[in-house]
Amino acid sequence: MIRAIVTDVEGTTSSLAFVKDTLFPYAASALPAFVRAHGDDAEVAALLAEVAAETGARDHAAVIDTLLGWIREDRKATPLKTLQGLIWAEGYASGRLRGHVYADAVRQLRAWHAAGIRLYVYSSGSVKAQKLLFAHTPFGDLTPLFDGHFDTRIGGKREAASYRGIIAGLGLPADEVLFLSDVCAELDAAREAGLRTCQLLREGVDPKPCGHPQAADFDGVSLDV
Repeated sequence: MIRAIVTDVEGTTSSLAFVKDTLFPYAASALPAFVRAHGDDAEVAALLAEVAAETGARDHAAVIDTLLGWIREDRKATPLKTLQGLIWAEGYASGRLRGHVYADAVRQLRAWHAAGIRLYVYSSGSVKAQKLLFAHTPFGDLTPLFDGHFDTRIGGKREAASYRGIIAGLGLPADEVLFLSDVCAELDAAREAGLRTCQLLREGVDPKPCGHPQAADFDGVSLDV
C-alpha cells in the first residue's frame, strides 16, 4: 500500500519550459543587481563565500560571472539554487512571476492529500524555490498539501543514498513510498533504494520504456505498483 508520494517538479508537476524559459532567464537577468544589493546580507554573503571557496573567485564580480555560467550550464550547485530561490521570492512577491503546475497534478495531489496519503517534493531546485512555486499558482496556494520538501542538500537526485535519506526522514518502509519523475536515472536511483516508481511522460520525454511504470499525466498514475 502506498502511504506517501514523493514528486519531482520539473517535467513532472510543472512544465520544463516554465523553468527553462521563465525562471532561469529571470534569475540570470536579476542576479547581478541582486548580489550587488544584498551581497552583505548574512545569508547571501554565506552563499557567495561558498562559491568563492569552490572556485577561487576573489570578488563579487567574479562570483557573479561564475554563477551566470552555472545558470547557463544548469549546474545543480546548492548555493546557486538557494540564490535563485531568493531572487525568485522577490519576483513572486512583486507579481512578476507565477508558478506553473499542471491541472492534472493539482487535481491528483488534492485527491491523494484528501485520502490521507502524505505528499513530499524532491527537486534540484531549493526548498525555498519549491515552496514559492507551489504558493503562487493559478490554482491558489498549494503548499498546505505537502508534508515536506527535499532538495540537493540531501544529495543528488541520481544517487540511491539520497532516497535512503528521504526514507529515513519519512519513517516509512521504502516500498510504501512512490517516487514520481520524468527522468529514468532518478527513478533508477529511487528503485535501488527500495521505493516504488512511476515515470511521467510529459512533453519532450522519450516514451521508450526504461523499466518503470509510466503515465502520461497524474490522472494515469496508479498506486497499485
